[in-house]
Amino acid sequence: MTTASAAPGAAVDTVTRGSRRAWTVTALLVVFMMVNFADKSVLGLAADEIRADLHLSATQFGLANSAFFLLFSVAAIVVGLAADRVSPRLLLLGMAVLWSVAQVPAAIGGGLAVLVGSRVFLGAAEGPAFPVAQQATLSWFPDDRRNLPGALITVGITLGVIVSSPTLSWVIQHHGWRTALWVLAVIGCVWALVWAVFGADSPRVRPAARTGAAAPQVPYRRIFASRTWIGTTIAYFTSYWTVALMLVWMSSYLRHALGYSASAAGTVVVAPWAVGAVVLFGQVWLTGRLTRRGAGSKVARGRVGAWTLTAGALCCLAVPLAGNTVAQTVLISLGLGLSGSYATLAATTVAEIAPPGRGGGALGLMNAVVTVAGLLAPAVVGALVDAQGTAGYQHAVLLSGALVAAGAVAAFTLIDPERDRALLLTPTP
Repeated sequence: MTTASAAPGAAVDTVTRGSRRAWTVTALLVVFMMVNFADKSVLGLAADEIRADLHLSATQFGLANSAFFLLFSVAAIVVGLAADRVSPRLLLLGMAVLWSVAQVPAAIGGGLAVLVGSRVFLGAAEGPAFPVAQQATLSWFPDDRRNLPGALITVGITLGVIVSSPTLSWVIQHHGWRTALWVLAVIGCVWALVWAVFGADSPRVRPAARTGAAAPQVPYRRIFASRTWIGTTIAYFTSYWTVALMLVWMSSYLRHALGYSASAAGTVVVAPWAVGAVVLFGQVWLTGRLTRRGAGSKVARGRVGAWTLTAGALCCLAVPLAGNTVAQTVLISLGLGLSGSYATLAATTVAEIAPPGRGGGALGLMNAVVTVAGLLAPAVVGALVDAQGTAGYQHAVLLSGALVAAGAVAAFTLIDPERDRALLLTPTP
């Protein structure tokens, strides 16, 4: 009787401890993504200062930012595949240490070559961050409880920009852009120390990583050929294009095309990110509500994402119709915020269709393809600005709107996770 009566309580304690650990890991990975995107955004915040210091044209500055993504995609594939067999905890720790080291060369000094080299190194270290963080978080939760933790990891991106933009802008204006790099290096080291103590792998993935269990029979090529993976990747690619635009050129757009001062731009630049945060939690609420009412994930994830992208595209395409600076700022903030808030839906959709042991690779290759947009967008916008002056900024927003509209079409027509998961779990003859 004693043993029997104690067993339920012990089970509850185990579940409670597991739940607490899951949310502790999630909270740490939210901060992880905050540091990640602070690292990404610092050059955009210091665009004018860096261009003046290093005597760069807009095209050269755009190419320097594109260099960040040169090895980003390759690293995302390699580490994403490794995450199916190697401890995500160790991978995340290694990435955070490398981020901090990557900031040092440009922080010490040097010109364009040093800046480009450090950004290439940083990009290689940060490439796998989002898919591995999502995999590490989502593996702690069953599919029907993944929307909120997945959204929180993505909100870490937004919080990273919201918190870092005014802070780093102040550091840049009062102490220089190289000092801002030192600040980020220290923050990365602090996070790595905390993660080394409190980070953990989910019990769901730990046994396979430890025993080297045989890989599942479903080959990666079948996942990558599924309509849902293709549609999600296309939609996310167009969304990430707008994220790259916000990271690199939003501050300059506000200052040169819309006439904001440097300090005002450092504040207003967070507006599209704040919109994105609201949209993300709105998606979580709506997706959960639709699921509870019996809607399939084709509607709850596919259609919700498609309509979000559609709304973002319409706002971007309406910018030329705005008659004043305030109206343009509102439309740009709504357009980029809505368009750039697809990451959580992309991650949870691909995680849903990926068979056991294939989540890291499926997310990693998607992220690798998607972040090619980060390689292209800064350079394209820089070329537009050099060729057209301030008009180039507005044309960049219109181009983004057109791309996002194409992404919405892909989401509407291709995404059906339940259909494709069933097909992937059906053995091939």
